[in-house]
Amino acid sequence: MIDLSVLKGSSYVVLGLARSGLTTVRALMAAGIDCVAWDDNGVAREQAAKIGARLAEPSTIDWKKITALVISPGIPNRLPKPHPVAAAARAAGTPLICDVELLARAQPRNRYVGVTGTNGKSTTTALIGHILETAGASCEVGGNIGRGALDLAPLGPQGIYVLELSSYQLELLQTFRAHVAVWLNITPDHIDRHGDMAGYVAAKEHIFERQQEGDCAVVGIDDDYSRAVFAKVSKRGGIGAVPVALDRPIAAGISFRAGKLIDADGYLANFVDVPTLPGEHNAQNAACAWAACRWLRVAREDIAQGLETYPGLPHRQERVAALGKVIYVNDSKATNADAAARALASYRNIYWILGGQAKEGGVAPLEPYFDRVRYAFLIGEATDLFAGQLAGKLPFERCGDLQSALSAAHARAQGEATDPAVVLLSPACASWDQWKSYEHRGDAFRAMARALPGAQTVGQAA
Repeated sequence: MIDLSVLKGSSYVVLGLARSGLTTVRALMAAGIDCVAWDDNGVAREQAAKIGARLAEPSTIDWKKITALVISPGIPNRLPKPHPVAAAARAAGTPLICDVELLARAQPRNRYVGVTGTNGKSTTTALIGHILETAGASCEVGGNIGRGALDLAPLGPQGIYVLELSSYQLELLQTFRAHVAVWLNITPDHIDRHGDMAGYVAAKEHIFERQQEGDCAVVGIDDDYSRAVFAKVSKRGGIGAVPVALDRPIAAGISFRAGKLIDADGYLANFVDVPTLPGEHNAQNAACAWAACRWLRVAREDIAQGLETYPGLPHRQERVAALGKVIYVNDSKATNADAAARALASYRNIYWILGGQAKEGGVAPLEPYFDRVRYAFLIGEATDLFAGQLAGKLPFERCGDLQSALSAAHARAQGEATDPAVVLLSPACASWDQWKSYEHRGDAFRAMARALPGAQTVGQAA
């Protein structure tokens, strides 16, 4: 846990008492810092009370005495409607921050790598951390992935924090400085929270704020929004701007062509046989990780070794089981069509399990990938919507729940597959209709796939 004692004399309100909120309360209490906590959920308040947190009704808070409101990034603070506590704090002129900002204030001498983008954040963050660890660097990985910012270990002055940063977190930062800022890509998402696409892009651009001479901005430039962002960032004096592009050479940047990563000096690194990083989207993730680690002076050979030994992340095209010619892949993190497209583009002969709580547009944008799919298996609330969108384009079966869908996909794949095939859970949907989270859904799929008669476990045991 991060020691926050340097913040003594401050006073905080913590709003939102899930995992990171409770950790924030614990860290503040351990440092002897005055704080009050609140959550609209009574069960969450009970959990906070058990650790000795001081709870206070929001209406009783004297905001003149509060240094900042530490708000869970998932709680709306402006749009679509601000939480009443956020509105009260803002009206009183009290800053709104998140736990990442507290980490930055408590560990100001460390270096920080911040990773953002619509898709690929978690993989790229974990990959950078793995490469740094492989190279012997002192680092911690967290933020919007795995452990919360204050649950990380304190590092010495040479230590590096590698943080996945969502748009929700980025708009709550005041002093945080990304010594290396990684921008992967941008596609429409979270529009309800940011108003429109311009608001979403602007929230993401906070990652470049407070960068100083000698810092680095790594920017994927394979979409129009990101190219515009790179054009702005590259004009900032003293900041190293490194573009990353797929399938074409790029001056002073990193590219991926013909199964190789190519850096600005023409160095080639093979990138064909990394089973934990399938597909071109992962080539972009790897190229951005390469650029970030090179800026941190990691040797090319160590980066290449890190790529080759990367174990992968749960729920992101996670190979979980194999039987005969069929691989079973857990891509439960694909909660929107764009993320599912990346999985569909990575395989052929796909037996596709999809559905849940649909996002805007459903799976209509995925039609260019339908020729890769042998059969679809529909689950959850989106069944009727997806059935309408797939009718006449793909054969499908209404399965209702995940176990039924896996059983049907398994039987069909094992009966039909004469070439390598994939049973792929890539739902293109949120999970909340039938599961607590995408992790809960993915954990269930992994267990179900590994329990199939004769199935061999692949990947990490989990």
